[in-house]
Amino acid sequence: MRPPPPGWLESPEQPESPESQPSLRDPRPKAERHLALSISTDACGRYVARTVTTDLPALPPDRSHVATERRHPGASSLDTLSTADLVGLFVDDHARVVEATRRAGPALARMIDAAVSRVMAGGRLFYFGAGTSGRLGVLDASECPPTFRSDPGMVIGIVAGGDQALRRSVEGAEDDAEGAEEALRSHRVGAADVLVGIAAGGTTPFVLGGLAWGRTLGALTALVACAAPPASAAAAIDHIIQLDTGPELLSGSTRLKAGSATKLVLNILSTALFVRLGKVHGDLMVDLRVTNAKLRDRAIRVLRTLAPELSRTAASELLDRADGHVKCAAAMHLLGVGRDEAGRRLAAAGGVLRQALARDEGDARR
Repeated sequence: MRPPPPGWLESPEQPESPESQPSLRDPRPKAERHLALSISTDACGRYVARTVTTDLPALPPDRSHVATERRHPGASSLDTLSTADLVGLFVDDHARVVEATRRAGPALARMIDAAVSRVMAGGRLFYFGAGTSGRLGVLDASECPPTFRSDPGMVIGIVAGGDQALRRSVEGAEDDAEGAEEALRSHRVGAADVLVGIAAGGTTPFVLGGLAWGRTLGALTALVACAAPPASAAAAIDHIIQLDTGPELLSGSTRLKAGSATKLVLNILSTALFVRLGKVHGDLMVDLRVTNAKLRDRAIRVLRTLAPELSRTAASELLDRADGHVKCAAAMHLLGVGRDEAGRRLAAAGGVLRQALARDEGDARR
């Protein structure tokens, strides 16, 4: 087959009409459109040319100033290290995770206190993000029901691209500034709710767009990030938890230190929230949901910690009489009442076991 004549391959396209321009929802950067000539041969060996439209993407925003995108000063020879040295370097580098979280502690505490009042009034906690950030939010949300016996609709995780993005990357989803709004609308988010956007680099359009929309509703908004968000976006966020973890050993791979710090913050956030909501007694999971043998064993041990006189068999039987509800079982035994009365007293104490027991002691003194 002879090569095509020179000059056939590409020519600029005429400007498009407004109707043919990409919509505002198109997450790609504006691009210069070109006409390209595709050359092939038919069954008789004759040239067949057809015109196809191609995009030459415009340059994306330069993010070299973002802390998580910079090169790590100690990793320029990463590929030459022994496996043992690689492991040691990653372990040592993770020391910054705890340091960064400690520095962000005051901001995190303020955010949790603000969230508690919303949730106590019937609001919900939403996590949303893209990629690793979104997956970490979904992970934390999914662990709340078995740990704290919370309603599955109380803490909700949303990842850009939908649940399919939990296993496979959905290209371009994070660049859709209206994507989180669509997902949040489906849950009928309102002023009582708490929206926590998660974006390691602090610039993800999916996250910033969702927070800006949530703010217009009066929802409490928070951003968990490992770099400062743009000033224009920060103005629409009530609480910013900034984790200064610095550059990654693998440049730009925020599933490393940034991911670890984010997971730590979400662990603290949800656990502290449920502590404040009375789901914990001392360090005991008194509201765990007994769904398997491991958790039943834990529930039995919790009851025996609160009431050492109980044998394992007695604690197991008590748990059955309480329909598997550890807190109710504890109240039944410690207050010497039946299941319904234990439930009533717990409800009167706002679901807080310590307060229910304290009220009983106060009544006894009187």
